[in-house]
Amino acid sequence: MTYKFRAICVYCGSADHLHSDYLSAADQMGKLLASSTVAIVYGAGKTGLMGALADGALQAGGQVIGVVPENLNQPQLIHSGLSRLEVVPDIHQRKARMSSLADAFIALPGGYGTMDELFETLTWAQIGLHSKPVALLNINHYYDPLLKFIDHACKHGFIYKEHKELLVASDTPAGVLEKLSNFQLPDGLARWVSRS
Repeated sequence: MTYKFRAICVYCGSADHLHSDYLSAADQMGKLLASSTVAIVYGAGKTGLMGALADGALQAGGQVIGVVPENLNQPQLIHSGLSRLEVVPDIHQRKARMSSLADAFIALPGGYGTMDELFETLTWAQIGLHSKPVALLNINHYYDPLLKFIDHACKHGFIYKEHKELLVASDTPAGVLEKLSNFQLPDGLARWVSRS
């Protein structure tokens, strides 16, 4: 099965003063999705990797949809050139709306917010709320410690093998898109709920 994507939700950091390697990767991700006619759904920011992602896509003629909770809809944070901006009441509705708009998910490097979004998305897949593929863009081995932790949790029985397989990773934007396109939903996902 090869997936065809209309829109991909991208989670990534908004911190300032990041290494240029990360900013360049976000820009390349944005340009690649735009050239593939895949819309980007993201958190609407103009700073850090969020800004680089959106700028890259918009410069390449792509569609970029931002979703922001009311308390963060501030001019110093929000990109002013988006294809569409949706303002929602709170952060919980933001994540649900981003998920509903997307056919797949990519996490670029980020901090607490990115980790929260990534793991909520994986948890929703684990319990059957969606069956959309999820990928990491592992620039500069940023996510190596996280991938090792997931291996560690599997070894100790806290994450099942089939749930580990819900997450794929690559160190290039093209590799990420390829892995998402070729993703196969693991067998046995219902085991966690059914205990069979």
